[in-house]
Formats: sequence, C-alpha cells, structure tokens
Amino acid sequence: QVQLVESGGGLVQAGGSLRLSCVSSKSVTSAIAMGWYRQAPGKEREWVAIITNGGNTKYTDSVQGRFTVSRDNAKNTVDLQMNRLKPEDSAVYYCYSNMFSYSDDRLHDYWGQGTQVTVSS
Repeated sequence: QVQLVESGGGLVQAGGSLRLSCVSSKSVTSAIAMGWYRQAPGKEREWVAIITNGGNTKYTDSVQGRFTVSRDNAKNTVDLQMNRLKPEDSAVYYCYSNMFSYSDDRLHDYWGQGTQVTVSS
C-alpha cells in the first residue's frame, strides 16, 4: 500500500502564494501520473494539475498561468506552487498518484489525506 502525505496548506491573503508538497512512501518512478485535486465545501472534487512520468504537465483552466506542478523522482515528491491565489482557490487539496504495481500488473490510484488551503479576500 502506498501512502501519500501532503503538507504546506494554510491561510493566505488573496494575491499571495503557497507551496504544497506531497511525499510518497513508495518510489514514484512507476507513477504514470501524479498531481493535485481539490474539493471545496458543497462541490465535487476537481482536477487541478497533473504531471506525467515524462514531465508533461496539464492544468485546469482556472489555475493556468498561476499554478505550477513539479515532481522529483529522487525524493518521491510532487509539489504544487500556487501564486496569485484567489478566494475561489480555497479548498482541501489532495495529492494523487497513478502507479503501476508489478505485484499484480495493474495500475492503482492513490490519494493523500488532504491539506486545507484558505484564501481570504
């Protein structure tokens, strides 16, 4: 079983920055994709940013140009740099990984426990 642990959430004023970090208990070299989702109160969980094992990145439209996702396979981490934050970015942010398991030759989805980001206006 893979564990993902997030850190770096908190309270910030609109226009400010935060950096989220997620560390995996297992090597991420077998991770097809890693990234971040978020869920605001009363809303469904939504995809925010993804980075593939080839380093390709994708962002949801609302964060394009403000957020940057990166991964470090040597440290087993995936980070999310969030700049020019807006109140509507407030949510619980979840780390995500899609990894191949050689034990059963299948892909598995893993999630962190979430970290709260609150942006005040």
